[in-house]
Amino acid sequence: MTLDDLPGWLVGGRDVVVKAREDDGRAASCLAAQTWLADRGFPCARPLTPAVDVGALAVHAEESRSGGELLGGDSPDVAVRYAAVFARLMAELADVTVAPPLPNPRWVRWDHTDSGTWPAIDFLDEQDQSAVPAHVAETAERARTRMLATDLPCVLGHADFEAQNLRWQDSEVWAVHDWDSLAWQPEAALVGAACGAFASVSPPTLAPVESSSAFLAAYQEARGRRFTVEEQEIAWAASLWPAAHNARWEALHGDSPKSGDAVRAQAAERLRRANA
Repeated sequence: MTLDDLPGWLVGGRDVVVKAREDDGRAASCLAAQTWLADRGFPCARPLTPAVDVGALAVHAEESRSGGELLGGDSPDVAVRYAAVFARLMAELADVTVAPPLPNPRWVRWDHTDSGTWPAIDFLDEQDQSAVPAHVAETAERARTRMLATDLPCVLGHADFEAQNLRWQDSEVWAVHDWDSLAWQPEAALVGAACGAFASVSPPTLAPVESSSAFLAAYQEARGRRFTVEEQEIAWAASLWPAAHNARWEALHGDSPKSGDAVRAQAAERLRRANA
């Protein structure tokens, strides 16, 4: 099926969503993984077409999986509910074989090979970098240095696991969205990023330390395996990177420093737990 087949689906009364993203070579792997999950009953939309090139964009169509409610809050109890979904998601993805969807999304791209702390992102790099607070840059550098020191194997995982990308019905997860945000990184780093970002809506922020701790504990229990000391440290380091990225974004765009304030308040404790 291709985009040319969509009129027949629409005439048949089926709701379809057409998505367009900048094509950086990741789309095929992300869609293959999403299709695999949907076919096995995971709560996500099923792709209906492969990605096709439309100018600089990768465009595909998928089923509409609308409805459900956003689960707000950043308490430890809420963290445990999100962790259970993430554990299920990671367990399912462990059986998926696709080419690594690289480069990783920019907000988790701590593993870049560009010069400096941050990955090369033209529309951010062209801004006045002096606007980025020193504590944000230092936090990002220390977290990244700790993560780069590991040789843990990479796995496939969801790198934008935020409240705004999930919907719930009757206390059960109804839909996980944003599958073009898959990443190829150590499991501990993916879980760490999720434990920091799970409560984010718009604008994003950083969950409380105690809630991230509850997320990590619940994830390990659900997966039936305790993280090693190294994995614990990598998870805590990774919990800071998306928030530092968001804090940089805020500073460069003159936005209210929601992530920046959270990084300022929590960085010392998270870096301590990361041994960074």
